[in-house]
Amino acid sequence: MPFSATEENYIKAIYALTHSLGVEHANTNQLSSRLNNKAASVSDMLQRLFEKKLIDYKKYHGVKLTKKGFSVAIQIVRKHRLWEVFLVEKLNFKWDEVHEIAEQLEHIQSEELVKRLDKFLHFPKHDPHGDPIPDIKGIVHELKQVELNTCKVKNKMIFSGVKLHTKEFLQHISNLGLKLREKIEIIHITDFDGLIEVKINSNKKTIHIGSKTASHILVELL
Repeated sequence: MPFSATEENYIKAIYALTHSLGVEHANTNQLSSRLNNKAASVSDMLQRLFEKKLIDYKKYHGVKLTKKGFSVAIQIVRKHRLWEVFLVEKLNFKWDEVHEIAEQLEHIQSEELVKRLDKFLHFPKHDPHGDPIPDIKGIVHELKQVELNTCKVKNKMIFSGVKLHTKEFLQHISNLGLKLREKIEIIHITDFDGLIEVKINSNKKTIHIGSKTASHILVELL
């Protein structure tokens, strides 16, 4: 059963909020803020999704996806991230340019197109921002990642993702010279303000990363 783009946006937003915060329920204020919609409009849509058995919802008690809703959310995320890979790898978009385009493409309903897209891209495991791509069965293989600002001097790691996906932040990371999947090492951390000195192993270049920026950078420890 196909759903409207608006319904899918709500389903994905509920998934994103609960997944990123590690909680079972999202509340209407969070959804209103994320989707830039009035609370009354949010409540009306949640009632519609509840009637379609996509969410469990009680007013003032928050909302969570049902098994059916979760399955729909995972497939939307899968399409979004596959399209981001396609846009970066095949059409040469930058990683800070693809989110809004993928937001449009994720609503395409053809399952066969998505299967062929996945095969054409050689079944990628992660999107251009390091986020895992659910496989055809909806299974998500999460990486064991930590924030860069929690690491210590002499820690060696791989830059594997970001927690913040805004255009400004992604451009900032590019300007620093960091590239996804590069091996890096912490050389020094300033006691006063937590400024982190990082060596990029591929070119031996040393860069400095502020603690705020580091809190949004995800790494895999080696």
